[in-house]
Amino acid sequence: MSNRLTGRVALISGAASGMGASHARAFIAEGASVMIGDIADAAGARLAEELGEQAAFIHLDVTRSQDWAAAVAETVRRFGKLDVLVNNAGILDGGPLGEYTEKQWQTVISINLTGPFLGLTAARDALVAARPASVVNISSAAGIQGVPGVHAYTASKFGVRGLTKSAALELAPHGVRVNSVHPGGILTPMLGAPADSALDRGANTLARLGLPEEVTPLVVFLVSEESSYCNGAEFVVDGGMTAGRV
Repeated sequence: MSNRLTGRVALISGAASGMGASHARAFIAEGASVMIGDIADAAGARLAEELGEQAAFIHLDVTRSQDWAAAVAETVRRFGKLDVLVNNAGILDGGPLGEYTEKQWQTVISINLTGPFLGLTAARDALVAARPASVVNISSAAGIQGVPGVHAYTASKFGVRGLTKSAALELAPHGVRVNSVHPGGILTPMLGAPADSALDRGANTLARLGLPEEVTPLVVFLVSEESSYCNGAEFVVDGGMTAGRV
């Protein structure tokens, strides 16, 4: 433990598993306090218990502004402030145009794009009050380049990239930095791929899926004061996927 985040208080959405859980573990190890937000109540509660007194869990449906308001309020009540927000919750599905339904589209957009907007809206005043503060929006390599057949996901992740920039410009004078992280294919429950899956092999220079723990150090950097001159930018961790065709 290097205590890079000592005294920081973070709210992480979608933190009960996958990349969110990896981020939560690392934040705690670096000295932060973490509010784990997720709809997976049992998994979230187990993780909070595992991480100890510097962690807590709250039910958070990122499509509900009431849940966001409650999560921010409980974070401040429990830990005294909120100076880190990680918009991590997201879903992935796909289908060809003509078959992909409006309901599918709306569901993905509401979680992946409206969710971060609602998070920023709810946390804005607390972040400003705790300045210097940092927001990390988890986008995707699909927010850098198109992916056929996953239209809502791609659109939502491009949208998160744009929301990051508009929020960064607006909040910079108030001491809040906002950046986006763009993972490639990462081995998480959302991807639904076994460890030996061929999915994404050949789509990047390393010819393998990434691990959540390979994304987390970048997130730790962006929420720490080590990244104090980074704002409104996208940070790619994709094994070279967006560099071009292998």
